[in-house]
Amino acid sequence: MPSRECTADRGRDDAVRTYGVEEELLVVDQETLRPLPVGTRAADSSVRPSSGSTWPQVTAELQQEQLEVISAPQSTLADQLRAIAAGRVLAEEAAARVGAHVLALPTAPFPLSPHLAPHSRYLRIGEQLGLIAVDHLSNGFHIHVRIYSRQEGVAVLDRIRVWLPTVLALSANSPFWGGVDTEFASYRYQVWSRWPASGPTDVFGSAAGYDRHRAAMLGTGVPLDPGMLYFDARLAEKYPTVEVRVADICLDSGHAAVLATLVRALVETAARAWRHGEPAPEVPASHLSLWSWRASRWGLDDQLVDPATGGLAPARDVVARLLEVVRPVLTEYDEDTAVDKVVADILRNGGGARRQREAYAARHELGDVVALALDATHRPPVIPSADLPRICRGSSTGRGDRRDPGTARGYPDGSPARR
Repeated sequence: MPSRECTADRGRDDAVRTYGVEEELLVVDQETLRPLPVGTRAADSSVRPSSGSTWPQVTAELQQEQLEVISAPQSTLADQLRAIAAGRVLAEEAAARVGAHVLALPTAPFPLSPHLAPHSRYLRIGEQLGLIAVDHLSNGFHIHVRIYSRQEGVAVLDRIRVWLPTVLALSANSPFWGGVDTEFASYRYQVWSRWPASGPTDVFGSAAGYDRHRAAMLGTGVPLDPGMLYFDARLAEKYPTVEVRVADICLDSGHAAVLATLVRALVETAARAWRHGEPAPEVPASHLSLWSWRASRWGLDDQLVDPATGGLAPARDVVARLLEVVRPVLTEYDEDTAVDKVVADILRNGGGARRQREAYAARHELGDVVALALDATHRPPVIPSADLPRICRGSSTGRGDRRDPGTARGYPDGSPARR
């Protein structure tokens, strides 16, 4: 097992990959707790980070009832936890200036008619997709993990794809939509699946294979630009990262940080498997769609498909297998204890979907669901400080990578990140 001791100069095989997150948040009225279309105004009022700062950026999203927080890359779970919490504080401060709160809810429990943000791209998307876009309001949790070449990135995509339904199940936090209980754990995933070019992908095999697939899809004229290739995981267009987009935004910042850390470990595990010549699992995307449908429907409360066997198994057993797969990386990064404890808490007490239903069950009031989300979104993290890794790789001061995510434009091999 690689040594845990810190060194000033680590080779690429041992380097800790930085990882950052994007959180999409629901904007609600401070008094009524109903969705409020002030996202653009709130984003405009947010304090902008100075050049080189790691403070998060608060930006507008597709709908006026949303805000997005983009955090800088981090090296440790402790720093990621601080970054997510700081981003939520910054978004709440921006929302407060226009009489609103932000909530970590992937879907709006109340019925509503969203309002497209007055941005030229979003208006074009509305014209292209009609009701699919105009009626759409969902908030995801996007995890960016550093890659060292596009070839490595595609190899990672090919190998993590079978585990993304399990990641979705762990994040499931959207049972309510339009005033009703949908009976899904993640109804956000169902809503998102209506969009063209969304969902799982087949094995690409190489960067050239990815590029051919990308060009063919753009050639149909349905996606207006590469940003509309909404795969469950993809190569980021602006940054040298793999972007995992399958997850719901999590109620708790601690759960979010651990989920991002788990995905970072999965990416590193996949990259090592590729370097060691291990083939990517040849599971068709059509099968993975059904695996994800199960995860969206029942979350962790039923069975999931076990990637090791292709058969059904209790959700907790599949999660245990995922932890087993990434254990060497989690242990090497000294993150295994914290991840184990938070995942065990999710399995024992339920994720966001179960907690929302429990809040609703008391009085059958959707307002109670929103009140729960308001408290959970801004509550201090659930990870005891004693369980956070105490390592000096990368940053141990909370300052992370001292660049904003968008400043890393190329790969170490000299190839540019697409723009």
